[in-house]
Amino acid sequence: MKEKIYTGKKMGILMLAVVIVLFISSVTVVIFSVGKIEAADEAGAAVAAADIACLIGGILLFIVSAVLCGGFKLLNPNEAVVLTLFGKYKGTLKEAGFYYVNPFCSSYNPAASTKLRQSDDIGIKPKSGTEQVAAESGSSKKISLKMMTLNNNKQKINDCLGNPVEIGIAVIWKVVDTAKAVFDVDNYKEFLSLQCDAALREIVRIYPYDVAQNVDTTGDGVADEGSLRGSSELVAARIKDEIQKRVAQAGLEVVEARITYLAYAPEIAAAMLQRQQASAVVDARKLIVDGAVGMVQMALDSLSENKIVDLDDERKAAMVSNLLVVLCGNHDAQPVVNSGSLY
Repeated sequence: MKEKIYTGKKMGILMLAVVIVLFISSVTVVIFSVGKIEAADEAGAAVAAADIACLIGGILLFIVSAVLCGGFKLLNPNEAVVLTLFGKYKGTLKEAGFYYVNPFCSSYNPAASTKLRQSDDIGIKPKSGTEQVAAESGSSKKISLKMMTLNNNKQKINDCLGNPVEIGIAVIWKVVDTAKAVFDVDNYKEFLSLQCDAALREIVRIYPYDVAQNVDTTGDGVADEGSLRGSSELVAARIKDEIQKRVAQAGLEVVEARITYLAYAPEIAAAMLQRQQASAVVDARKLIVDGAVGMVQMALDSLSENKIVDLDDERKAAMVSNLLVVLCGNHDAQPVVNSGSLY
């Protein structure tokens, strides 16, 4: 469905004045006719046909005035109204202003009563009875053209290594083609939400949670260091592109997508935490050992250059062992004082 922008004059103020004049005229005619009919009844005279005709004409004029009131459309900035006439698409009002259109045209928006976890719906309390009917008519049939934020629920998805992770995204989107949004899909809000979930699963399964060996996340056949935790910007960009590809047919534009929550699933979170802790301990130990070896080498070189003491290989090995124990130990060393000969 191709969008047609309504280009006619707004004429809202002019038609409002016309409707007011018609309404006042109809009320005046009815009152005048009723008065003459009552006066004829009191006088016992026959009611003139002209008076009855005036009364009927006033009533018809009042009905016409009421019907004409259905053609007024008030639009605020960044709002649109899709108009249909007896099931046929007539056009879309997009420019802010006070319009008058065919009173038999109706506003069409199948997603008017759909409330998602998004900026446009946050804080709206559910209504019941007549309040619900009133909320789903009139202004609720308008389509917002503002940028809105959709915050879908967290999902549990397996990464490329099969580890279950929980991830949530926030998607900033807007309607760019109202005709496609209301006619090409059943409900464009629900369609967007479902496509966001599908696109998220499609992209997350390509990446590991943390950097892993022999994993190709770009599809070029070469292993890389892409991961959900370390490449969040790249992952978010790919999610945005995937969502846009899926919702373009609904006349929607995805402006941005961001990861709002990322964690291992509860059933493996403890095990993965231990794994991360073990990896951190190994890295720390490696750094400590590298530093200790350097300090031992510096001590031996300093003793040799300054000719403080000459050590054979056996004594050097003992000294290296002692220094490494002192430098790499988790607790303070307890020194042993040798008061005798070195040998």
